[in-house]
Formats: sequence, structure tokens, C-alpha cells
Amino acid sequence: MPRASRVASGLPPHSQRAIAQLGKDIALARRRRKLPQRLMAERMLVSVQTLQRLEAGDPTVGLAVLASALHVFGMTARLAELAAPGTDRAGISEDLARLPKTTHASDNDDLDF
Repeated sequence: MPRASRVASGLPPHSQRAIAQLGKDIALARRRRKLPQRLMAERMLVSVQTLQRLEAGDPTVGLAVLASALHVFGMTARLAELAAPGTDRAGISEDLARLPKTTHASDNDDLDF
């Protein structure tokens, strides 16, 4: 049985729903590929019970288990893009807000190109 986690029990409902949907999506991807749970678990190097917990949306399943499932599906690149700086709208907005409002030309006339 998985160890109780304060962070898992304190997840906001929206996050809980997103994890549950991710589990359903992984189960659907496995079924579309006609992979039995036993074979999928073997390829992931985990137990069938761990795969079942992942597919059930158990938030205590480790990130390595998710990464392994995505690897089996050939979707590892999607994991790398989850929090990519280029897609972080809030972070980009903060960076833009910190830019100076005005700029001044350099007093140095020797522009070295």
C-alpha cells in the first residue's frame, strides 16, 4: 500500500481531476495499442499493481513511473515540455514587467560590430 502523502491529500480538486484524467488517458493509450496491463507493466519495469494505480489516477505514484509509461508510448518528449520556459505565460509576463520602461543610447560612438 502506498505511503500517505500530505501533498497528495492536500491537492486542489482541479489538480486531482487532472491527475485522474491523466490516468484514464494512459489507460486508453495502452488499450489502443492492445497492450495488456501485464505486458505494459513489464515494459515499464513496474508491477501490475503500480500500473493500475497510475491508470486509476493515484497521486502518490512516482514521477519515474509516469515517465516510464510515456517512454513505452514513445511520448517522452511531451513530459519534457510540461513546464518548458517557452510555454510559461505567467513567467514570461513577469519577465516583461521587469524590463526597463525606457532605454538610453550609449554615449560611446565606437559601435563595434
